Amino acid sequence: MPDAPVRVLVADDEPLVRSGLRLILDAEPDLEVVGEAGDGARAVELTRALRPDVVCMDVRMPGVDGLRATELVLRLPDPPRVLVVTTFEHDGYVLDALTAGASGFLLKRAGADEMVQAVRTVAVGQSLLYPQALRELVRTRPRAAAGAPALTPREREVLGLVAEGMTNAEIAAELVVGVETVRTHVASVLAKLGARDRTQAVVLGYRAGLVEL
Repeated sequence: MPDAPVRVLVADDEPLVRSGLRLILDAEPDLEVVGEAGDGARAVELTRALRPDVVCMDVRMPGVDGLRATELVLRLPDPPRVLVVTTFEHDGYVLDALTAGASGFLLKRAGADEMVQAVRTVAVGQSLLYPQALRELVRTRPRAAAGAPALTPREREVLGLVAEGMTNAEIAAELVVGVETVRTHVASVLAKLGARDRTQAVVLGYRAGLVEL
């Protein structure tokens, strides 16, 4: 039997944006929009009821905004991946959503192919990292005053390469080590930072001063 399509929930307060995303995603045989929400509260409600694999979340919505909705969705049992979809490249809400555990972000002006690939990327558990855009977002906020987690020199090196958008295989080639060794280091970094995935680890690493801007 073919694999089941990726189930997607679209959360945005603009009906035209929701219908546009549905049109783009439903055109792909491996993607299926299972619901739409016009605000954050409805997004949480539908996530609980429909159990999507990915939530495309606008951060600026009335009532419960996308940031709070992201936090609530990620607290659910077996939570979905959250892809933040935003109008503004340097929106501070995006950084807050990434810190909360969103797997990546994409601008609403992105092309259809880019949107489809972004959903597919986060659906399989990978992070959607745009290193330069992420650095610019982090520059808008002061670094955390609390002490940083104790990473080994090698773990800091690996985290820095993750922040550059490298895959495990690329990091392994760069450091001349095995891919399994890199996976072990990445897992340790995520555990020490309390990060859900690579995107959150990079954001927390920047905020703690573990990764250079």
